[in-house]
Amino acid sequence: MFLTAQQREDFDREGYLFLPSCFSDREMQALRVEAETIYGQDREEVWREKTGAPRTAFAAHTYNEAYRRLGAHPRLIGPVTELLGEAVYMHQFKINAKAAFDGDVWQWHQDYGTWARDDGMPEPRAMNIAVFLDEVLPINGALMFIPRSHKRGVLEAGHDLQTTSYPLWTLDKATVTDLAKEGGIVAPTGPAGSVIMFHGNLVHASPPNITPYQRKIVYLTLCAVSNHITKFQRAEWIAHRDFTPIEPVADDALMTYAAEHPAVAAE
Repeated sequence: MFLTAQQREDFDREGYLFLPSCFSDREMQALRVEAETIYGQDREEVWREKTGAPRTAFAAHTYNEAYRRLGAHPRLIGPVTELLGEAVYMHQFKINAKAAFDGDVWQWHQDYGTWARDDGMPEPRAMNIAVFLDEVLPINGALMFIPRSHKRGVLEAGHDLQTTSYPLWTLDKATVTDLAKEGGIVAPTGPAGSVIMFHGNLVHASPPNITPYQRKIVYLTLCAVSNHITKFQRAEWIAHRDFTPIEPVADDALMTYAAEHPAVAAE
């Protein structure tokens, strides 16, 4: 999968690309079932809300075959490699839950701010690519972006250790207000299988989910191999230390997985 010249231009200007329906629901159904299995495990990689509901599961591509295939899927690796201009490795991999009724807020932040401060990533030559496992609606905690905020570079942030179960370098209200006056706020929504690519400096957040509709999104953080991290203070399953370039799997790898596991794909 390659990007058009217009898509490359849009990404550079806005800081993100929304690609609806990149994967079929059959591909996503197998991953949804596997996600629930992972959330039910007692693993250090699975973090929970204060209510006990799942919040995020790190590094699932290292212990689950379906997610290993997603983490090397050419529909994801190809466009990021194209934009960064070189091979990429997996800096971080997580399945964010945003559980029905219990999914908590993710405060306004920049991802590269964390990668730079906590992991010693030299430059913002890394980005997130998000895959909707469930349909994302305006009401169930959609991911919100401030377009063009990536042009501001790394912004001053405070280390919030209290608001939620996950520590985050967050932006203050005045900064977010100023950015929103210029770029506005958007919240791409769409069916399961849709994909968002976004720049490491793009300011984003998501509100709590107080609806009955769960919203799971998988995030691959792909980093240029030459830009690998230099600090190792976070757990390896949060900030990976294997800088080997990702070798993409076949385009039908997830469909093959569903065929090999018919009970999973049918649930």
